[in-house]
Amino acid sequence: MHTLRIFGWSLTVTVVGVALAGVIGGPQTAALVAILAVLEISLSFDNAVINATILRRMNDFWQKIFLTVGVLIAVFGMRLLFPIVIVAVTAHLGPLEVFDLALNNPDEYAARLGDAHPSIAAFGGIFLFMIFLDFMFDPERDIQWLRWLEEPLRKAGRLDVLSVVVALVALLVVAEVFADHATQQVLTAGVAGLATYLGVRGLGEFFEARGVGEDPDEDEDEDEAGTGSAGAPNGVVLAGGKAAFFLFLYLEVLDASFSFDGVVGAFAITQEIFIIAAGLGIGAMYIRSLTVYLVRKGTLQEYVYLEHGAHYAIGALAVILAVSIETEVPEIITGLVGVGFIAIALASSVRNRNRNRDRQRASGAGGPDSDQDERPGKVVTARS
Repeated sequence: MHTLRIFGWSLTVTVVGVALAGVIGGPQTAALVAILAVLEISLSFDNAVINATILRRMNDFWQKIFLTVGVLIAVFGMRLLFPIVIVAVTAHLGPLEVFDLALNNPDEYAARLGDAHPSIAAFGGIFLFMIFLDFMFDPERDIQWLRWLEEPLRKAGRLDVLSVVVALVALLVVAEVFADHATQQVLTAGVAGLATYLGVRGLGEFFEARGVGEDPDEDEDEDEAGTGSAGAPNGVVLAGGKAAFFLFLYLEVLDASFSFDGVVGAFAITQEIFIIAAGLGIGAMYIRSLTVYLVRKGTLQEYVYLEHGAHYAIGALAVILAVSIETEVPEIITGLVGVGFIAIALASSVRNRNRNRDRQRASGAGGPDSDQDERPGKVVTARS
């Protein structure tokens, strides 16, 4: 019942959305909506894992905001309005003109969106690449999956600006190697993506450092143990107030970066923007529900390498976006890469959990099973 409650709205929206599509446009339209929903889920599964790592740091109030206001932003803002804004900016047209173009001349609208792809790929790619780099260069990260790779990068991360330097060098390389005639376009969008990441992430960390949950009216739900929300580790004070607000903004920008490839790829299936918005919106609902499920069930604490797999998938997606500036990359490859990393990380996590349980049984240790040694400074690695 708990799982059904989490996915209830997603299932309801799916039934209503596909049924309405069938009534309005017939069986073929309903099928297109379903296909687009599956496309969005497959492309954004790693997004749910990353979202969960952030959402579990927020209190109940902001988790509910993520599931209500955040869903509206994701469905209507990112899947319907944002592509129109992108075309308007890059094609130097008014938003109303672009909207009219999308309704009455979808082929031309799709072509204009395709022309904007270098900017979209550069903005989203650098944003996602920064997430990957900050994870790999995090000097305080104890749990490691691929020690031979992650340990040297973790030590190198003691230099605070390293991720920004690497990202800027990568942007210059992409602009020269993959951008061809869109070098200026790629550089401008890439710098904008980097500035957006640093700004939103920095503000969130600033308010967290000043005191998580400064606004008392939003932190009243926190219990005596400091949990304040399901899925949070005991003793952890969860973000509320300004800190949670900027974490929420960060989540929305992150969702936008993940949605770029889905929106662009959807035009290979249909040119109708409302069908695209409906299908991708349904998929976005499932990603949101899956995010909450991971938080509520404490899945990331149990399967300790899932977060690693999601970040490797993000790094791969950033590379794919860079390559796609000049070379078309099939959406099935993008989806399989993300799902592949998650699946391998999940398998490694299960082996790690089983290995720890076997050790406890062999040593005759009492008490409940634990997935890892949580002593400070303990580095857990996969032996696969």
